[in-house]
Amino acid sequence: MTMDPQVRAKRLLSFEYFPPKTPEGMEKLRATTRQLSQLKPDFFSVTYGAGGTTREGTLAAVLEIRAQGHEAAPHVSCVASTRASILEVIETYRAHGIRRVVALRGDLPSGMAMSGEFRYASDLVAFIREKTGDAFHIEVACYPEYHPQARRPQADLAAFKAKVDAGADSAITQYFFNADAYFHFVEQCESVGIAIPIVPGIMPIQNFSQLARFSDACGAEIPRWMRLKFEGFGDDTASIKAFGLDVITELCDKLLSQGVPGLHFYTMNQAGPTSTIWQRLGL
Repeated sequence: MTMDPQVRAKRLLSFEYFPPKTPEGMEKLRATTRQLSQLKPDFFSVTYGAGGTTREGTLAAVLEIRAQGHEAAPHVSCVASTRASILEVIETYRAHGIRRVVALRGDLPSGMAMSGEFRYASDLVAFIREKTGDAFHIEVACYPEYHPQARRPQADLAAFKAKVDAGADSAITQYFFNADAYFHFVEQCESVGIAIPIVPGIMPIQNFSQLARFSDACGAEIPRWMRLKFEGFGDDTASIKAFGLDVITELCDKLLSQGVPGLHFYTMNQAGPTSTIWQRLGL
């Protein structure tokens, strides 16, 4: 009997940040980390700007989180990068005692046509494995509602499987609001032999117009009933936040009740919404 990769003894809880651009932003991140650390997350991840624009910022944020006594996982993006530059990045992380990375293709910087020496995230995963063996736990991204650039669902599934076959240990999904999309995706993955934990990505909702922009860009579907209800609140930010909390708490509850391997919160560098959802779930 094989163990279901989505059911594990301990659920992984993780929080995602973007690197602050100012000393004030870093101070706010420290405070956010102090607050969120009370929820006992397994790690904090830190994103990476297009074309390496925030590489130093990512490292600074990761070291700050580690200085506060927590595990941190930098995002490593290979777009517009050389093998030498990526090797330098991962060796720097290894030298600092970092043991978990999130390996992504990333987005091309605007105005750039060439992708560099790595074409796909699977190439990056294979390269990290080739150069560092088992030094890192490698997380990758996946898309329950399919990558916006995928020509068809089968192609997106094949791209995900290539990352797993290259050596990925676990995956974090793009955020979604339809739990059935996640469960259907997991079934599809298992049918093609993908057997790693697939942790749902969760986006707390604070600002609907910002969320709509993000979602249009990244291919995350906002169900029509949700969109209409949010639009109906107009500029009533209190109602938007209250409804957003209800929607996301219910989504997390449904996911957890069906045995997902964890939850990964896109915090937008704010502690409040994620903490409130976690308390409501009674976890």
